[in-house]
Amino acid sequence: MTSALHPPDAVLDIARRLEGAGYEAWCVGGAVRDAILGHPNLDWDIATSATPQQVRELFGRRRTIPVGVEFGTVGVLDEQGTLHEVTTFRKDIRTDGRHAEVEFGASLEEDLARRDFTINAIAYSPARDEIRDPFHGREDIARRIVRAVGEPDARMREDRLRALRAIRFAARFDFTIDSETLAAIERSAPHLGRLSAERVKQEIEKTMDQVRQPASAFRLWQRTGVLGALVPPLAHLSEHAFAALDYTALPGPSHRPYRRAARIAVLFSELDVDDARSVLAALRFSRVEVNRIGNLVDAWSTAGRAMQEALSARESPSDALVRRWMATIGRLDIPPFMRLASAHWAARRAARTDAPSERAVRAVYRRMLRAAFRDALELKDLAVNGDDLIASGIPPGPHLGKILNALLDAVLEHQSLNRPDWLLQEAKRLYEQLK
Repeated sequence: MTSALHPPDAVLDIARRLEGAGYEAWCVGGAVRDAILGHPNLDWDIATSATPQQVRELFGRRRTIPVGVEFGTVGVLDEQGTLHEVTTFRKDIRTDGRHAEVEFGASLEEDLARRDFTINAIAYSPARDEIRDPFHGREDIARRIVRAVGEPDARMREDRLRALRAIRFAARFDFTIDSETLAAIERSAPHLGRLSAERVKQEIEKTMDQVRQPASAFRLWQRTGVLGALVPPLAHLSEHAFAALDYTALPGPSHRPYRRAARIAVLFSELDVDDARSVLAALRFSRVEVNRIGNLVDAWSTAGRAMQEALSARESPSDALVRRWMATIGRLDIPPFMRLASAHWAARRAARTDAPSERAVRAVYRRMLRAAFRDALELKDLAVNGDDLIASGIPPGPHLGKILNALLDAVLEHQSLNRPDWLLQEAKRLYEQLK
């Protein structure tokens, strides 16, 4: 079999079935590119001369899903229930910069000509063990270059999202962008407002998820004018913030949701928290995501500097001080917050500016993890609540909240005070002061 191209058996079966019925069937897109690069890819797509209707007739209605029939795409289920996209050869008739009107009946070469970059315009026939590469994508892979298919400005006009995709591919694979393609991206930047907020959000998330060191991608967003066009409050992001993005692997859980939240928080960490929340909401992040990332930005602005000063000192911070930091951060946000904070401090160390040592950061993180579900850090952790205060003779009113917060402050300092007898006695004393 040619090179390292080894489509899964299920994909081979679908291709054989199409060719057995007299249609062409070629593996195309990212899976072919990734196979040539030696990267795993589970999403093998097939391009075919069969129309969507013919594909559905061939595989039957139970095995097919019309995921995008108007664009020529039918999902075909294999025996394990995994969906594989089968798309009819097509060519664009017209486009509005995001959505294209397509025409079927095209050749494979015409289908490849409508694709974005040469590295994605390679087709492989399992039956023939043959590669079709009319735009020299394999050469560009070998040269580690992202280059538009055909005329770069035309490709960018056809789909404005391609500017962002080019930058993500270059960062993901450590490629450079062809100079003419890069110039077309810069010229495309003022027109990127045509992209929906949802698309921009998805591209930010894909970059954070797929790119090991995402700083290079967002530096290019800034350099080409993309960042200013799509997220104006981030247009003048500092070099420190970019550098910190590449250190978001330390410390904490390695699974994707934590890393993504921390990385996005780093990207927004130089903004005022209200501005950060507003921009995130405008980008159509969910309410949960806005709150979580906003809370991280807020915690960094309120606790980050104090932590930096304390951890840079020779003496280890007291348990009470660590608990106060944890109360500000929130116990469930400690892992992503420490990922964010550690990234900032690692970037400062790399720039030879004052920052806590990696050893000090890891030590306090271990202390936080041990204390997170042992110590009382929130109002709900107190051994008494508002109803208990009322039952003890303190009348209802806004003073209850002030009293409970004062009790929590005392417990943060001394955990041994979290006892009903002491808390109720102290609550009565505080009430007398407030009267």
